Amino acid sequence: MLSAAFAAHPATAAALQRHSVRTRQLFWAPIGTATPTQRSREAMLSVTNAVASRSPVTARAAPRQLSFPILVNSCTGKMGKAVAEAAVSAGLQLVPVSFSAVEVPDGKLNICDRDIHIHDLSESERILSSIVKDYPDMIVVDYTVPDAVNVNAELYCKLGLPFVMGTTGGDRQLLNKTVQDANVYAVISPQMGKQVVAFLAAMEIMAEKFPGAFAGYKLEVMESHQATKLDVSGTAKAVISCFQKLGVSFDMNEVNLVRDPEEQMAIVGVPEEHLAGHAFHNYHLTSPDETVSFEFQHNVCGRSIYAEGTIDAAMFLRKKIQDGANKKLYDMIDVLREGNMR
Repeated sequence: MLSAAFAAHPATAAALQRHSVRTRQLFWAPIGTATPTQRSREAMLSVTNAVASRSPVTARAAPRQLSFPILVNSCTGKMGKAVAEAAVSAGLQLVPVSFSAVEVPDGKLNICDRDIHIHDLSESERILSSIVKDYPDMIVVDYTVPDAVNVNAELYCKLGLPFVMGTTGGDRQLLNKTVQDANVYAVISPQMGKQVVAFLAAMEIMAEKFPGAFAGYKLEVMESHQATKLDVSGTAKAVISCFQKLGVSFDMNEVNLVRDPEEQMAIVGVPEEHLAGHAFHNYHLTSPDETVSFEFQHNVCGRSIYAEGTIDAAMFLRKKIQDGANKKLYDMIDVLREGNMR
């Protein structure tokens, strides 16, 4: 079954069969349980297995001085809803307004016993211009769709609204330029999971310090997300980019995208309750003579890791605004460096 799943890789049938057995063993154990196979990977120089399966958000309340208003755009999406819940849990003031092309009953959504009024996208500028008078310290969090990234950022900048952009896609160079030209405070990152960001930072450091260290090695990449995600994850792209700098030859089209729920449970080991929201990644490196192998893995079940990271980013941004920081455009690496995460 796995051999078919990895058909996109230009590997031999024997290699596919070996990878099938290895991957099934790698993912089959319950999260947090070390199987004999996993323990034996030390002999193969396996590097890391960072699994981030988190329980529902139970963050401590934010310090009083950071209890600022936050508007989540859009609360109708699963990620936006998770961030809204995390904001309330953290003691922030959830602005009862959001925008969506999705119609909801009575035009409102209840989140943590709060009614959030959902307005049509065409009303965004008018309503944002109005509510900013009632919430002058408001920070906007954006979890919409890739096609709306640049349009939304332009609107936030036009109105002078500081924002956290968690939505992936769009023209990222234009996005950064828009923020810089408007001189507006913003945190922009396609990956809000703090621990995953730390892993990415470590990969970037390794790629910078040791270019070509893995020259000649073969790379196999498997990533599994909920069926609604059709493209390769931004995280996988970033990690692959680091491996390419380390000397590995790899094309993004070679990434094995697992989207079938049956394969996700049987082969990848995704818990059934997280089929609708997970991010499993596995990167396997093999030396030219196949005597040495390395494996990097990071698995996330649910959305709480991203929601919590987003709230930390908003708190970080609020502190920068309070301090009158000269720098205004940040990413999650900046948030991590600050070291004040919950």
